[in-house]
Amino acid sequence: MKTFAVVVIYNGMKNNWIHQCFTSLLSSSTSVEIIAVDNHSSDESVQYIQQHFPSVILLESSQNLGFGGANNLGLKKALELDGEFFFLLNQDAHVEKNTIEKLINTSLNHPEYAVISPIHLNGNGTKLDKSFARSVSPYYCDGFYDDHVLSNTKRPIYGSPFICAAAWLLTKKALEIVGGFSPAFFHYGEDDNYCHRVQYFKMKIGVVPDTYIYHDREDRPASAFDEEIVSLQRQYTVWCSNPNNPTDIDRLIGQFKNKTLKYTLLRNQKEAKNSREILKFLQNRKYSIKTAYKDSISDKTYKFIG
Repeated sequence: MKTFAVVVIYNGMKNNWIHQCFTSLLSSSTSVEIIAVDNHSSDESVQYIQQHFPSVILLESSQNLGFGGANNLGLKKALELDGEFFFLLNQDAHVEKNTIEKLINTSLNHPEYAVISPIHLNGNGTKLDKSFARSVSPYYCDGFYDDHVLSNTKRPIYGSPFICAAAWLLTKKALEIVGGFSPAFFHYGEDDNYCHRVQYFKMKIGVVPDTYIYHDREDRPASAFDEEIVSLQRQYTVWCSNPNNPTDIDRLIGQFKNKTLKYTLLRNQKEAKNSREILKFLQNRKYSIKTAYKDSISDKTYKFIG
């Protein structure tokens, strides 16, 4: 069973990320081949990988494909090389020696799970990663907190509707059924959509409670992707792309036309501007979102990875 780790690289020299990530993967208790997809870095990431990790399969993109697009490129290569398990890991994360082995063993015993994740800790392992903590809260992941607090872990895997894609084990079966990441998303939101699609195809997402990754992102500065308007645009794309309960994008466009007119008449310049920007985004992305939605629920093998 060939296992590939797919790592998307974008200016990964910060905080020694590449070295720590790749060294941990290559020290795993189970054999792992690394596919690194460089998203057109402007630092020395490519040269560093070539010099210090010659065994890594390095794919260089001439443009930034986004998180999902770059992972799809890596998954395509792994499939061409007859991969059976595919471990997606962020460049700013590293694994324990037995992390991937435990995930694979759990997958073999629980094939109904399309996405299997370890516990995500912060970079130095002193607490849970904040995003991960929300995903395993009692509101989403029944029993996980209680069992850990009481030191009484009862299950080999705990189900949750969502785990961020900083560390996912995917199976070949999952890729055949669910596919890769939707092109409707450039950065952020692609893992929400993927989890929605996993549930649509009656598969599961889960956390293995006795293995970890360390995700060094606590000091990550805010970016353009965190801006309010961009976050709203992304959220509406998630809603319109959710196969379990899709929001009608045409209806949404109509609502924002009315909002834009309303706030313009009220001379509320800020809200009118925001509504106009979201309306323009939805109109420009309408066809691509609808197309991606239809493709995501089709029975096409390896959708979005070809």
